[in-house]
Amino acid sequence: MHTEPIYHITSSAQWELAKVKGYYEADSIAKEGFIHCSTAKQVAGVLERYYLGRTDLVKLTINPEKLAYPLKFDFADSVNEYFPHIYGTLNLSAVEKIEFI
Repeated sequence: MHTEPIYHITSSAQWELAKVKGYYEADSIAKEGFIHCSTAKQVAGVLERYYLGRTDLVKLTINPEKLAYPLKFDFADSVNEYFPHIYGTLNLSAVEKIEFI
């Protein structure tokens, strides 16, 4: 089992909604069946590729051992790397730190 923290980038508004709902659900669950995450080494590249110029973001630090749904590492052909994906909603109890970036 992967024990190092993983990270997810989202908007401040989506995070606020998650706190109201009691769990976080990314748009990618409906489209792809999972929540995209990153390892510590992958965060900078993800921010550069997908979030350049955004000022409304939060970075969630997630403890994989506390996840309610499975964590799998899937290969992303576009960048030739394996990325962590949560196959279900993110339970807020697994989020250990929230940083506004």
